[in-house]
Amino acid sequence: MPDFLRVFLFSGGSIEAALSPGKATPVRLERRRTPRFAFSASAEITDERENARTSSRVCDLSMQGCYLEMPDPFPEGTPVTVEIYKDSEFVEAHAVVAFREPSEGMGIQFDELPPYFASVLANWVKAAKNGHRKKPN
Repeated sequence: MPDFLRVFLFSGGSIEAALSPGKATPVRLERRRTPRFAFSASAEITDERENARTSSRVCDLSMQGCYLEMPDPFPEGTPVTVEIYKDSEFVEAHAVVAFREPSEGMGIQFDELPPYFASVLANWVKAAKNGHRKKPN
């Protein structure tokens, strides 16, 4: 079975709809290279082109990116700087908006991550993967 059909059927579509041109419900194919895990933290995002800054919440996280809940997400392809704050630690990274969901949020993909921030991020991802929340120091 082709992958597109497997993804379509998994999302609740029928074989008839998948094979009928123009009648199938569009399905976003998974493009992530690493799994994301539930994670809650505050974030500040800056649109590097417009120098516009906004606050948000992170609701999932991976070593490659995260999803930010926000009512007015930036357009796909926008270069951003994101600062994520959790307990007494933070991560700052350059990223690009990978996709957006109007009135809901956007997924970003990290471009540059200095080694120190990469280690903080790795600890957060490991804790999120194991379902543990880090206790404040």
